[in-house]
Amino acid sequence: MKKIGFIGLGIMGKPMAKNLLKAGHSLVVCDIQPDPVQELVRAGAEAGRTPADVAARTEIIITMLPNSPEVMAAVFGADGVAAGIRSGSILVDMSSIAPSASRQLAERLAPQKVAVLDAPVSGGEPKAIDGTLAIMVGGPQATFDEVRPILAAMGSSVTLVGEIGSGNITKLANQMIVALNIAAMGEALVLAKKAGTDPARVFEAIRGGLAGSTVLEAKVPKVLAGNFKPGFRVALHIKDLANALDTAHEIGVPVPLTSQVMEILQALKVDGRAQEDHCSIVRFYEDMARTEVRK
Repeated sequence: MKKIGFIGLGIMGKPMAKNLLKAGHSLVVCDIQPDPVQELVRAGAEAGRTPADVAARTEIIITMLPNSPEVMAAVFGADGVAAGIRSGSILVDMSSIAPSASRQLAERLAPQKVAVLDAPVSGGEPKAIDGTLAIMVGGPQATFDEVRPILAAMGSSVTLVGEIGSGNITKLANQMIVALNIAAMGEALVLAKKAGTDPARVFEAIRGGLAGSTVLEAKVPKVLAGNFKPGFRVALHIKDLANALDTAHEIGVPVPLTSQVMEILQALKVDGRAQEDHCSIVRFYEDMARTEVRK
């Protein structure tokens, strides 16, 4: 069994790394914050001093970082992965970044004979914890086949969708659909409440029909409970939609609904809610309608 490096132990990365340990993999971990590193060490991992140190001691390196600049810094910055990685190693970037950045990673590491996959995930913190993430992968088939058992320790769905960058294209499509679903949910629940109908009963009535979705099952209970603790932060969804809008504009695809939801998220950020769960979209509608869905 090959030794794995894991760089980035945030809300998503830490439970993902723990699931790799539970599956019996040997892990070297690194993060800019010492506490999650020590937590993983107590769970059986080894601590890496820098990304370069992690790469030098492992054969497969996973990065799980906030956005393109952080990934590029971790890989190509001082003491970055590229400074320590060995020929024949594999870099699996599981961050949600711009597809163009994923392609740049592969191009810049190719002279070092390093294979690259972009493998962003969907499911938020709950699915990261229970190991049932949806993982969408871009890159060569042979490299995917080699790392698929590792990815399967973190996700219940692992799909190769195309060449490098395709994983993040798929993630952008996913984030657009999720954002629009949450916005539609917010509009509908606020309408029900303002009209005098119990939103909880509306949810029970529609969840088994065509309007039912994974988004509703995950987010309506949080909204009804007034629980806006982040599973996926507003700030991160803003980042993803910014990448979606940039990519869409680059290739000439109009995305008017995504643009509208982006403005709702920006309004939440202005209101100081950037660190709340993205189901806080409902609060935008509550403020406009002067009513509250929550019990």
